[in-house]
Amino acid sequence: MTDIPAIAIEALHHAFKGHQALNGVSFQVPARTIHGFVGPNGAGKTTTLRVLATLLKPDLGRVLLFGDDLLASPETLRRRIGFMPDHFSMYRQMTVFEYLDFFAAAYGQAAAQRDQTIAGVLALTDMAGRRDDRIKGLSRGMQQRVALARVLVHDPDLLLLDEPASGLDPRARIELMEMLHELKRMGKTIFISSHILAELGDLCDGVTIIDKGKIQYSGNVAELLKHRSAAAGQAWVLGLAEASPVVVAAVAAVPGVQKIEADAEKSTHQVVIMDSGQAVGNAVLAAAMQAGGTVVEFREHVRDLGDAFMDLTTAGVRER
Repeated sequence: MTDIPAIAIEALHHAFKGHQALNGVSFQVPARTIHGFVGPNGAGKTTTLRVLATLLKPDLGRVLLFGDDLLASPETLRRRIGFMPDHFSMYRQMTVFEYLDFFAAAYGQAAAQRDQTIAGVLALTDMAGRRDDRIKGLSRGMQQRVALARVLVHDPDLLLLDEPASGLDPRARIELMEMLHELKRMGKTIFISSHILAELGDLCDGVTIIDKGKIQYSGNVAELLKHRSAAAGQAWVLGLAEASPVVVAAVAAVPGVQKIEADAEKSTHQVVIMDSGQAVGNAVLAAAMQAGGTVVEFREHVRDLGDAFMDLTTAGVRER
């Protein structure tokens, strides 16, 4: 028997003052997976998350959570949802325990149950040692951990996370990703919106790409990365110790080379990317060496989520 999707959205529409934020959005998210949700600013990500969190009622369409109609029974399904918005407010004068105890009580948990629940979520988020600290004294990363712990106090089946890694340093982001993997192992479904595409590519089982209120792709990450856009062909990466104008011109003159891009992040050498459907690799390598270039790297370019994102989306407009 096929598992019922955690999320099934069908022909979702929503407009703000004449602006069509969602225009026939349809996609599914399998249960017990981590699913990325990406798109330019203004693409409709936040609107979709607000609908899923029962904070916004769409104009048209259907939303099923674990097979149940979200729009017909939002009060019942809210207990299965944990929503962590991009910009969250916290009661900064409270201690970590007081803050979590307040929300656990709001979900109707008795005092004895709340103590056990809070101990569990603090252990999961590695914040047990900060239980009695005031929130105002915590770093941004620790406040994110507390916010995630707050989302977990009622043990939801579906986590909706809007830019959870925003403002975190690299170590805090890595630790957050490890926590999300652990939550998946616990059987949670995680729907995560983020602009950090490299991390999403490694983290997620599936991804949905939205642009201008329409879904451009929804499915398995590995399948998405197998295909290049119709306009692109085979790509190569050429690393040079020094990329003089003479060497770059020699590479550009090779028949079949369509594009050359410098990698500004490389401090010791330049990376040249060539899109071509022709077998130009050997000719490019020979041209660079004959022009006096010192080749330190030469390989086929491996497509990533950033490439797919650029292929399928346009420049964003205002955020919704």
